[in-house]
Amino acid sequence: MAFELPALNYDHSALAARGMSQETLELHHDKHHQTYVTALNGFVDANADLAGKSLEEIIALTYGDDSRAPIFNNAGQHWNHIHFWNALSPTGGNIPGTLESKIVEDFGSVGQFKDAFKAAATGQFGSGWAWLIQGADGKLAVTKTPNGVNPLATGEGTALLGLDVWEHSYYVDFRNRRPDYVTNFLDKLANYEFAESNLA
Repeated sequence: MAFELPALNYDHSALAARGMSQETLELHHDKHHQTYVTALNGFVDANADLAGKSLEEIIALTYGDDSRAPIFNNAGQHWNHIHFWNALSPTGGNIPGTLESKIVEDFGSVGQFKDAFKAAATGQFGSGWAWLIQGADGKLAVTKTPNGVNPLATGEGTALLGLDVWEHSYYVDFRNRRPDYVTNFLDKLANYEFAESNLA
C-alpha cells in the first residue's frame, strides 16, 4: 500500500496568529511534504525488498547506506514531517505538568531547556532538525540532526518534539531570522501535550 500525505490536525490558517502563515503551511505541507511522499513511493515501487515494509523499517534498512541515500532521505523526511505537524498546535506553548517536571529535573529549568533547544536549532549548519528526545536512560536531552536524519535512525532516543530548521519551514514568515523562528516555536507553537504523550 502506498504511503500518503497525512492531513493536518488543524486548518492551514490556524497557526497564522501564532507566527506560521497559511502560505507557509500550504507550501510546506501540501508541496514539500507531498514531494517526499511521491518520491518515496517511487523508490518502493522500484525496489522489491521494500514492498510491504513500514516507514520505520525502510528507515532502518537504508540509514547509513550511501547507495540508498535517496531512499533514506525521502523516508526520513516523511517520518520527520509526520512528527512535525503533530508538534505544532494553534494553542501551543503551554507545557503540561508531567513534562514540565521532567524538563526541570533533567535540564534544571524550562529556561535552560529552551536555551539548549535554541542552541541546537540555530547551531545546525544548513538544513536539518532539532529534537527534544528521551534517551535509553530515561533522561531528556536535546540533539540535532542534518538533512532527513532523525533520532529513530540514529538510535539516540525517542523523539518527543522535533523542529524543522530547513529554510523552507520559516523563510516566508521569518526570512533569515532562524533564531526568531525557533523562539516563536518554543513559546507559541510547540505542542507540548504531544511531546508529553511521547514520554516513556
